[in-house]
Amino acid sequence: MQPTPEFNASRLARSLLRHSRQGALATLMTGSGDPYCSLVNVASHADGSPILLISRLALHTRNILADNRVSLMLDERTEGDPLEGSRIMLAGHAEEVSRDDAGTLRRRYLNAHPSAEVFVDFNDFSFFRIRPTGAHLVAGFGRIVDLSPAQLLTDISDCTALLEAEQGAIEHMNADHREATNLYATKLLGAEAADWRCTGCDPDGIDLQAGTTVLRLAFPERVTGPGSLRKMLVRLADEARAKG
Repeated sequence: MQPTPEFNASRLARSLLRHSRQGALATLMTGSGDPYCSLVNVASHADGSPILLISRLALHTRNILADNRVSLMLDERTEGDPLEGSRIMLAGHAEEVSRDDAGTLRRRYLNAHPSAEVFVDFNDFSFFRIRPTGAHLVAGFGRIVDLSPAQLLTDISDCTALLEAEQGAIEHMNADHREATNLYATKLLGAEAADWRCTGCDPDGIDLQAGTTVLRLAFPERVTGPGSLRKMLVRLADEARAKG
């Protein structure tokens, strides 16, 4: 299926990756190989790949440590019939990340799930990153598409400076520019006024969250460094204010 102005499969799939905070994780039972499904909290890496924080006491973690092939179902969580909303099934491998190397995953996960601060340092918990091998997107009648990792993930190869500055930019926005963040949500994305905060940024956009509601503000063009990020955020704030 070819993209149209109304339906771009890659853009929708990436949006689902950024929006989702929970998903259904399928693993293979040790010994029998039977399918096992569980509900997990999810965050996203800067490239969009899912991040999990799971306990070794959980059956799904023991399954992954024996065979790291997994699938993850994410959906829009819209009102009404859930089968009328968009959803994506990712297939891939869940890779455990050592505590010494988990800095980025920890930061992005806690930005999305601040309540996890209570148990993130428990010895039995570890971060896992799902490396997709493919995805199956269902977005309504006649809109069913298989996607490759390249179509699904955001290219971050040229964005080292942006990613290094990400947390500082988020903290600055949340501390000093909450008015602008609220304007992004209400004027540019049509959301209700709330205590909106920024939880992440990447070359393609920023993630906003208020309670359990997550929004994605896409940039009109890619941003690869802190200087261009600042200019983009000012530009978007000006556009929001111009909408009155």
